[in-house]
Amino acid sequence: LSRLSSFSRRPSLPLPHRMNIDNLDTVDPFADSEEASSQADYVHIRVQQRNGRKSLTTIQGLPEKVSSKKLLKAFKKDFCCNGHVVELDADPENTSAPKGNVIQLQGDQR
Repeated sequence: LSRLSSFSRRPSLPLPHRMNIDNLDTVDPFADSEEASSQADYVHIRVQQRNGRKSLTTIQGLPEKVSSKKLLKAFKKDFCCNGHVVELDADPENTSAPKGNVIQLQGDQR
């Protein structure tokens, strides 16, 4: 009986090996950052309704360093759907017009 009770008890760890929760509150991940974030930092995923049950998923706002064609190829393989990349050119007269690439996928791929 004494042998069984010794296995059921866990040895307590010394204090330095225990987790210290004092260091968890140094950075608040949900706090607003001091620098203002712009809309250019966000990736927008939209679902547009077409005819009846048909829909179209658009992904816009990807960084320039991300290859849209490689990402589209991976999306098409993972979601088993078709899609294409729409390249938007920057209009020098209209500065508020979006620029970059928009990935369009068939179906609701949220």
